[in-house]
Amino acid sequence: MSDNILQNKEILVKKASGENEAFAVEKLKASLRNAGAESDTISKIVDDIILWIYSGVTTRKIYSRAFKILRRERAHTAMRYRLKEAIIALGPTGYPFEQFIGQLFQSQGFDIEVGVVVDGYSVSHEMDVIATKKQVQNLVECKYHKDQGKQVSVQVPLYVRSRVNDIIRRREEMLEYQGLTFAAWVVTNTRFSSDSITYGECNGLHLLAWDYPQNKGLKHWVEDSKLYPITILHKLTKKEKDILIKQGIVTCKQLLGDLTCIEQLELTKNKQNALEEELKAICY
Repeated sequence: MSDNILQNKEILVKKASGENEAFAVEKLKASLRNAGAESDTISKIVDDIILWIYSGVTTRKIYSRAFKILRRERAHTAMRYRLKEAIIALGPTGYPFEQFIGQLFQSQGFDIEVGVVVDGYSVSHEMDVIATKKQVQNLVECKYHKDQGKQVSVQVPLYVRSRVNDIIRRREEMLEYQGLTFAAWVVTNTRFSSDSITYGECNGLHLLAWDYPQNKGLKHWVEDSKLYPITILHKLTKKEKDILIKQGIVTCKQLLGDLTCIEQLELTKNKQNALEEELKAICY
């Protein structure tokens, strides 16, 4: 994109010496490569500079802008890496993960219930998350694992499909659920086996894993909604995070929305301020 924009015009920029020279895209690319930027990041930065640049701008301003974007891109990459570890850190039990998934659905406008026991046609069942919006009710089973190498085997979607079918059969007889359609979900922070995916696709199950479906996985849900778990924070200790999680505070947006929750942590004023700044940087 950038090279095409510059083909028909020459932009003169001012060097530190005060001299003017034609802006050279290759020089900027080389400086970014030398700084360790990946090719995709370089393209993104160069495109931004080309759309912004104007005759007479100093080379200092150009490089200041470029490296500010580079730092932001690196922070985003680091955030994604930390996100996977942060979700694991929601453990050791699976309930905080269930609350986190409930918050993700709620951020998309769903009314949610977490960890509820409901009647089926044959027996009662505990559903990790029930998310309802308009005429659709999603019945969600969450599978949390501390081991990133752990796969969800085909037995799980088989089991979930049968349980959800039993719930649907009961609710289709109940007046309060008339007009609703129901969807079954399995959500995990790791991966599904190939058999799980095949079974899910053939039997109308929605499967959500760290990177499945492609470009629509759990990490994309989190990044798109900016709904990061509080375990991603640097400004709180593990003990402080555990205290908040026990109070049902599992996301940074929850905490930022009600900072009175941190009173129980007895933080210094400086640490409170640093925490608030970190929360704003993550949530906005």
